Amino acid sequence: MTPDIDLRERAELCDLFDALGPDAPTLCGDWTTADLAAHLVVRERDPVALPGILLGGRFEGLAEKAMARELEGRGYEAVVERVRRGPPPGPTALRPVGRLTNTIEFVVHHEDVRRPAGQGPRPDDAALQDAVWDLLGRGGRLLAARARLGGAGLTLVRPGSEPVVAHRAGDLGTATLTGDPVEVLLHLYGRPQVAEAELGGDPAAVARVGGASFGI
Repeated sequence: MTPDIDLRERAELCDLFDALGPDAPTLCGDWTTADLAAHLVVRERDPVALPGILLGGRFEGLAEKAMARELEGRGYEAVVERVRRGPPPGPTALRPVGRLTNTIEFVVHHEDVRRPAGQGPRPDDAALQDAVWDLLGRGGRLLAARARLGGAGLTLVRPGSEPVVAHRAGDLGTATLTGDPVEVLLHLYGRPQVAEAELGGDPAAVARVGGASFGI
């Protein structure tokens, strides 16, 4: 994996935050760029509010209040600068940990801002695509387990590469998700409306995978 792809995605996302301002749309529901920037700060710097991000539900208000405090207390530009600086000293500031915990987070959220701004896929960015494929290869099974696919198998396909069996087939057969790695990632993370990836295979498995939630 390219060692610092997460740092590059973080920097480019912050540049885009600065260029677009606080009110630009994102792919994160009704969140604006200001909301997304505040979310990223809270994720890295507010352990009290972290359950609201990780667990949602009755804890969701913790994260929402922390995000509001960030924006009201510091302002958008300062919040973006906190995202740019990265996490405070601690385990997540260590490069091996940062690569594992931040690459997917920042790739997905970078696309959450890029796509509504009219910027398309990045198929020619080999370093980015290779980094994402490496993580999908190592973490695909964990993602599928989180999604509770049951009897639906799931195979991730990058043309020209060895397929990744994320979940073995049961009684529902197998679905295949084919595309460049970032597009596959976006589909898995609930952005099928913008992902240039194709979901096919056994109809029951396709239905189960298409309705599953894999992450952020």
